[in-house]
Amino acid sequence: MAENHRAVVKLKERFADSILECKEFRGEVTVTVKKEKILEILKTLKEDLRYNFLTDVTAVDYLGQSPRFMVVYNLYSIPNKDRLRVKAPVDDSIDSATALWNTANWLEREVYDLMGINFVNHPDLRRILMPDDWVGYPLRKDYPLQGPDREPYKGRLS
Repeated sequence: MAENHRAVVKLKERFADSILECKEFRGEVTVTVKKEKILEILKTLKEDLRYNFLTDVTAVDYLGQSPRFMVVYNLYSIPNKDRLRVKAPVDDSIDSATALWNTANWLEREVYDLMGINFVNHPDLRRILMPDDWVGYPLRKDYPLQGPDREPYKGRLS
């Protein structure tokens, strides 16, 4: 049960007003939080609960909804052998986690490059997979399936 998970209990004690949802599916716990407290929540998870490994940062595009995107952090506690997923709904930007985990640098750049989500205070936010002159963000749902040179792109270009 997600409500009894040690991380969920601790987060609800410290950030009750910032927890939007807690779920468990097939043994995996997911906590959805407000983006305004993401750094404080991630810091608590790292320092107090020993989620010392940021395995991935990714995003989901919910085209037509507001906020449009969900930024997803997959964490792992090596000492406790425990996984936790933290999600935050965003429209276009969220604070960078590079101050907590060095690996966030590359992971956030990938999300920026493919989804167009800005990470505030990121030390080097630039494209990592696509060429510098690429137009658009290929993993957005409104990106042309055959590419920008074959279909008009209706999304944000910068």
